[in-house]
Amino acid sequence: MTTDSETPSSEPPFTIHATRNFTQFLTEQKISVAFTTYQANKMFLIGTSANQLKIEERTFERSMGMAFHEDSLYLGTAYQIWKLQNYIDNDEITAANDKVYVPNQSWVTGDIDIHDIAIDANGKPLFVNTVFSCISTTSDHASFDVVWKPPFISKLAPEDRCHLNGMALVEGELNYVTAISNSDVREGWREHRQNGGIVINTKNDDIVCTGLSMPHSPRVYKDKLWLLNSGKGEFGFIDLSTGRFEATTFCPGYGRGLSIHNGYAFIGLSKPRKDGAFAGLELDEKLSRHNISAHCGILVIDLNTGDIVHSLMFEGVVRELYDAAVLPGVITPTLVGFKDDTIRKTIRIGNTIR
Repeated sequence: MTTDSETPSSEPPFTIHATRNFTQFLTEQKISVAFTTYQANKMFLIGTSANQLKIEERTFERSMGMAFHEDSLYLGTAYQIWKLQNYIDNDEITAANDKVYVPNQSWVTGDIDIHDIAIDANGKPLFVNTVFSCISTTSDHASFDVVWKPPFISKLAPEDRCHLNGMALVEGELNYVTAISNSDVREGWREHRQNGGIVINTKNDDIVCTGLSMPHSPRVYKDKLWLLNSGKGEFGFIDLSTGRFEATTFCPGYGRGLSIHNGYAFIGLSKPRKDGAFAGLELDEKLSRHNISAHCGILVIDLNTGDIVHSLMFEGVVRELYDAAVLPGVITPTLVGFKDDTIRKTIRIGNTIR
């Protein structure tokens, strides 16, 4: 399956290979899947229509973290957070689309390397501000307001000191974060990629797990804290009584992006670069040991067994993902972007004030 994504002629076409019953799985679960790739500046929606996969993609510069909340998608980009609101009411649903997501609000944050995004109990976006090593929220008077910072960070400076990257909310409140290390100097985390990764409980500032390798995407589901131990290609959970990470599944790629729905984990995989932060990780040794190369795509894992039950594998221009999200109750969504005149003609009338 090949999309009509805008691809330079020197690049192979973007192709998706789905496991045999993946379309049926999405239909039975009544869900769609979204994912982002900052490397290709794209946001994708994978839904179903007429028993086939329906693929939508739009260009957003440096697409990173996502959140789905009350019929809206939130997306972190190069220097903004976008809110994409659904413009279709229930009585307007057609066979072609049951949701139309339109970018109708944004906050300009500056280039702060936004990673994970979540919506708190008050409906306000929280986001991982990686450059300034803190958790932030949108502001009406500044680039961002600071919600929390690690206790070992002595100063809010644009230095990416610990590579804070992931967060998990519990009942709408910030509870856990992941960082590559507890360093407090400019890009100090780069020296601790192999085993310096930590998880912090933001309620009491305790470090609840250490010794991880580039952890990402913490998520709480049914009282378990799940995450990706990306540098080792592992998915699993933390036993909070002991502080130990228990791996349940080997992921053949660099894991980033995790969404859990109805007992299934949806995980984004990337092909790690051979230089920089991805180089020399234990993941490389494990891939060699299994005699396989790294994949880029989405894995679906049964939490009860740890088995990979479905996958979408990508070939072509998309080599790295950042986030993956499940859209419950969304079957055939579409996106409106900025590359053509559609956004000029997509108009929805709101409430009548007087």
